[in-house]
Amino acid sequence: MSTPLPRDAQRQSDRRRFRRALNGSLAFTLLLWLCFIAQQAFNWEFLSVTPHSLEGLLGLLTAPLLHGSVEHILANTTGVLLLGTLAGTTYPKATLRALPLLWLGSGLGAWLLGDPDSHHLGASGVTHGLMFLVFTLGLLRRDRAAIAAGMIAFLFFGGMLMTILPHEAGVSWQSHLGGAVGGVVAAFLFRRSDPLPVRAKYSWEIEEELAQQHNDHAHDTFEPRAPDDVPVLWQHASMPEERGKVLPFRRPDSLQ
Repeated sequence: MSTPLPRDAQRQSDRRRFRRALNGSLAFTLLLWLCFIAQQAFNWEFLSVTPHSLEGLLGLLTAPLLHGSVEHILANTTGVLLLGTLAGTTYPKATLRALPLLWLGSGLGAWLLGDPDSHHLGASGVTHGLMFLVFTLGLLRRDRAAIAAGMIAFLFFGGMLMTILPHEAGVSWQSHLGGAVGGVVAAFLFRRSDPLPVRAKYSWEIEEELAQQHNDHAHDTFEPRAPDDVPVLWQHASMPEERGKVLPFRRPDSLQ
């Protein structure tokens, strides 16, 4: 049975997980800005998702790296930093394994549901996937860290529940929906990738466990008494002719 880490060791472990998640989110944000700068030098439309066309399938791999404006990339990098750090800190293994599903899900949603001859790009589908991943894992796991992470994600990005539906022209709700579906599917697939935190037990729980262990030990070590040590309360007559035999009763000599 696993036991909780000492408080100082647990804090150090939490800090390491936070630093790794933050560094990963910062690295991805830097990559997005480098790609955005490079976009200014060439025609990037062939790298976006073009629905219902074989050429547009290339965008499944490249479209999340592209953005149409400074406002567009600022909005998405904010989500990447916050949601990526939150998900990576709380569920480092599940988040890493879920990223391919979020990435491809956002592209497939745009390719399958988008209007022909339109171009879909941006990391917003991935950020929607991260939000739905964290929120769904909070509902599935229900430990304190999972519930807290789900509440934080919903508090700051709960509006994503509405942006997976058509609401504004020029916004790829199809990509948002695909990323969200990928996040929910990934939550069910990888909900056990990260072990549940060990909960500190109350004193009465420890006392009950010790008492149960004592009872189990006493039950395991109990041995029945030997047959010779068991008193015979009644014994059947061994011979049939002994039935009805009257035993003489003699009075003590002192009473004669």
